Amino acid sequence: MKILITGGASFIGSALIRFLIKQTEHTVINVDKLTYAANLASLKTVQSSECYYFEQADICASGQISEIFCKYQPDAVMHLAAESHVDRSIKSAGEFIQTNIVGTYSLLEVTRQYWEHLLEPRKSAFRFIHISTDEVYGDLPLTAEPSAENSPYAPSSPYSASKASADHLVRAWHRTYGLPTIVTNCSNNFGPYQYPEKLIPLMILNALQGKSLPIYGDGLQIRDWLFVEDHIRALYDVLIKGKVGESYNIGSHQEKSNIEVVYSICELLEELVPNKPKNVQKYVDLITYVQDRPGHDVRYALDATKIQKELGWKPQETFKSGLRKTVNWYLDNKE
Repeated sequence: MKILITGGASFIGSALIRFLIKQTEHTVINVDKLTYAANLASLKTVQSSECYYFEQADICASGQISEIFCKYQPDAVMHLAAESHVDRSIKSAGEFIQTNIVGTYSLLEVTRQYWEHLLEPRKSAFRFIHISTDEVYGDLPLTAEPSAENSPYAPSSPYSASKASADHLVRAWHRTYGLPTIVTNCSNNFGPYQYPEKLIPLMILNALQGKSLPIYGDGLQIRDWLFVEDHIRALYDVLIKGKVGESYNIGSHQEKSNIEVVYSICELLEELVPNKPKNVQKYVDLITYVQDRPGHDVRYALDATKIQKELGWKPQETFKSGLRKTVNWYLDNKE
């Protein structure tokens, strides 16, 4: 199978490509604009593979994307290209509207035109997998059940609103045109190769440099934490076994508050890097509370029962085991 992946030089995209090249026989076409958070170095271990191709392109550039489809003739699209940082979306929403909404529309249209001209059995076998976020469901009360696939959408930030819009477009292209789409919504990913603006890598790197560990508000915001390699296996299961027109929540049922996560990182660093920067007695002493983010959601949580029952997927890593692997990776890959 030839799989075209958008945003393949991103944190999750690169993990997906490493998995596909190392553990399957599929061919991968990585289409990435290479914005600030993309890093081709994260694909160094697979870039020489005969099954890997890279094309630098913006998903909004329909003509360029059409040419890539014609050149490679993919059997599936896995759409990960997105602006994904909430803080950035608050400061500069336009880029999020452009990439996440207009870009998804452009990609859907190119894909539809390509798919409509495919001959059987390739046409029936074709898949468009859209990778989205738990944030589309919005803020959950602390006592509420986790969000299920049929929970109403209530996005809070420009980022989550743009991803919700993209989800709706993907479903509309399935309903109206018959395009064989599947939507996945995942919880907070963490693991090796993540860009340092996100909570876990930011805290690891700041602590190692003796810098402050900034926590928004009271730090009691709760997220469900999913190790990236577990997410990748789930996405592959959706590609191979998922039902067209369906949505699948991908979560680990491991909810932690932000402050819990930071304390866990500090505890690991005490064990793994006892030689601290000057003037640091304990890593937890670096924790500082800063003004909360506007519209900060208190809790996200996903009910992943459906994918576990229907596709047989479940996470292999606990938060604790995944965090240890993550911290060790950053210690081993400081460059």
